[in-house]
Amino acid sequence: MEQNSKLKTKKYDLEERVVLFSENLIIFCKTLIVTLTSKPLIDQLMRSGTSIGANYMEANACSSRRDFINKVNIARKESKETMYWLRLLSVQFPDKKETLRTLWKETHELYLILGGILKSSKSKL
Repeated sequence: MEQNSKLKTKKYDLEERVVLFSENLIIFCKTLIVTLTSKPLIDQLMRSGTSIGANYMEANACSSRRDFINKVNIARKESKETMYWLRLLSVQFPDKKETLRTLWKETHELYLILGGILKSSKSKL
């Protein structure tokens, strides 16, 4: 599966990793059948999932440590929300559980990484 191989490339480069995650999320969502019940779930997933990377990129451009911490914290919250939407989509699309599980695991790893960055950054304040 191309999605899995993309997720495994350059895990040491967090900026690249969050972009690849967003790309994989977009590719996955394009495979879903949009219905009355799935549309709001897909929309919410796209918003929160792509926001992880957007906020992390913004954090790296911040001019103060406090602003950096704030943006990383937002990215971390968005990753937690993304895990929620992925779980709900597994109910809506039981045939997509394997891919949803892969995306959930990557989101969880990002959540943990961002938590580590927050802890380290806060200790330097």
